[in-house]
Amino acid sequence: MLHSNTSLLVAENMTTIIQDTAEKIRNLQIRGARNVTIAAVEALQIHATQTKAKNRNQFLTELKETQAIFVAARETEPLMCNALCNIISQIKNTPNQNLDILREAVIINASRFLKDLENTREQTAENGATRIQEGTLVFTHCYSSTVTRLLIKAKEQGKNFQVICTETRPAFQGRITAKELLKGGIDTTFIVDSAAHTYIKDADLVVVGADAITSEGNVINKIGTANIAVLAHETHKPFYVVSELLKFDPKTLSGEYKKIEHRTSKEVWSEAPPELTVRNPAFDVTQCHYIHGLICEEGIIAPQTIVERVRKRYPWVF
Repeated sequence: MLHSNTSLLVAENMTTIIQDTAEKIRNLQIRGARNVTIAAVEALQIHATQTKAKNRNQFLTELKETQAIFVAARETEPLMCNALCNIISQIKNTPNQNLDILREAVIINASRFLKDLENTREQTAENGATRIQEGTLVFTHCYSSTVTRLLIKAKEQGKNFQVICTETRPAFQGRITAKELLKGGIDTTFIVDSAAHTYIKDADLVVVGADAITSEGNVINKIGTANIAVLAHETHKPFYVVSELLKFDPKTLSGEYKKIEHRTSKEVWSEAPPELTVRNPAFDVTQCHYIHGLICEEGIIAPQTIVERVRKRYPWVF
């Protein structure tokens, strides 16, 4: 009887960890595509260590259920989706029936993916830092851990430059960017979103992150990114997107576009008049012809070549 209660407690703890992590992702307590991916993968590892599945089929079912919970928490994060798909697919392709071996395989494959992800970020930052020169004025929007790593990498190389970052309403992700850049010793100016046109004219280039990339090379990112891309185009400023190739969404090959998440109106105005309609889209789409280059682990590439590049480096995505 004691063993049964202990098993139930472990199962409940496992479910709580998964649900709590998913809720933090949904409520933006965990921000940035890489951070979301890392949290989901680590939760999957915990699942593997705590599962009480009795056989291989039950274990695979639990893994798929965990995957579904995270996808529902943030459908617009193909990096996370691709990561979970990769790890679980490797387990599905393993004929071994021994649960201990399967659990260990999840832990090993997840750890390998996270290590590769970190190496990819460093390579991307190294590639992007070449665009930052002494005295450069960089304009950025929202928060991307890969973008901030790129800028800090350039600072570590001894370059002195300035960054203008937007507040990024309504969740103010720009505050995270500003704090990380200041911590990295970078001269940073913080502006309201509506001042983008005023300040972008002084910038030398624009650097933003990405939540997803379509098969055409269009980029889905935080709301306001498309506006800034148009401003960069009109003021003749190079507009770069910094992204791991695994933010490519293979579903867009068949014409399926990512659904734009609409978040609660209370983020915009918590005490709005009840008869007022408030819209709060979280993302928008930047067309590829506004993008000067996609900075990734392969170098700086044309966004229209995304399918070719992903197929070459990550054939399992397809």
